[in-house]
Amino acid sequence: MNIVDMHCDALYKLQAGVGKVMFQDSEQLDVNFEKMIAGGIKMQAFAIFLDPTTPVEQKWKKALEQVNIYRQHVLHRNGVIKPLRQWSDVDRVPEEKIGAFLTLESVEPIGADLRKLDQMLDYGVLSVGLTWNNANLAADGIEESRGAGLTDFGKAIVAKLNDRKVFTDVSHLSEKAFWDVMELADYPIASHSNAKAICPHPRNLSDEQIKALLEKDAMIHVVFYPLFVKETADTVYMDDLIAHIKHICDLGGAKNIGFGSDFDGIPYHIEGLEDCSKYPDFITELRKHFTDQEVKGFCYDNFMNHIPR
Repeated sequence: MNIVDMHCDALYKLQAGVGKVMFQDSEQLDVNFEKMIAGGIKMQAFAIFLDPTTPVEQKWKKALEQVNIYRQHVLHRNGVIKPLRQWSDVDRVPEEKIGAFLTLESVEPIGADLRKLDQMLDYGVLSVGLTWNNANLAADGIEESRGAGLTDFGKAIVAKLNDRKVFTDVSHLSEKAFWDVMELADYPIASHSNAKAICPHPRNLSDEQIKALLEKDAMIHVVFYPLFVKETADTVYMDDLIAHIKHICDLGGAKNIGFGSDFDGIPYHIEGLEDCSKYPDFITELRKHFTDQEVKGFCYDNFMNHIPR
């Protein structure tokens, strides 16, 4: 079954292990080429993410390095993975190929320069999160105690994303920033977030937030990080993640659910879902709880039905 995964941090790991970690088959990667083939990945988002301790003057350079790693290591060393630089490219990915695209996890690399955002979008960034957990020039993240919303610069970014038909990602935003985005964004998305009603972690979405996303017919991609799946558990299982999917379905979101694993960005894993090659096992578990049509939706069809056109 075809899989779309809306979030992984393989580029960050490749950058950290340059010359030692290989995209083709390095076991250190949760998402590598061989595991993508084994897992049935049809479309994979590759996040540009920087360590928050990166000096300000190095952030743009480090982000460009990840773009180059994506081009040289993910795309150019095999002929199977094809880049998507705009959403219309989805229709031109042959059946035997895999689509890949970039996302930007926090706009910190662009500083206060919208021209750099344009440059990133020209490189093929198709989803942008304004923040990681901290505050920046665009908005406050979920760990910023001030809890403010979007700045004027953040609002200008959302306007540009609307013009370019690029997703505005609400994962990691403060609650006030979330509601600002919901008011302004034409293409909101939660790339890797779960239901707070099931696991009350600040990174998860309240029922009110989930309903707001569904009212705008936005996608919600469940995340596989155990910390966001189940509170106070030594071991987290696939059924614990499925509880989040069921809850979102109960709120009316069966046609708006996808996956945003956060592979290569999480320090430990759900039992049996340790990397992207394990997706077939997860599908087997999903089929115990949902119809085949619903499972196909979660895996692929829902996302394809919500691509900006």
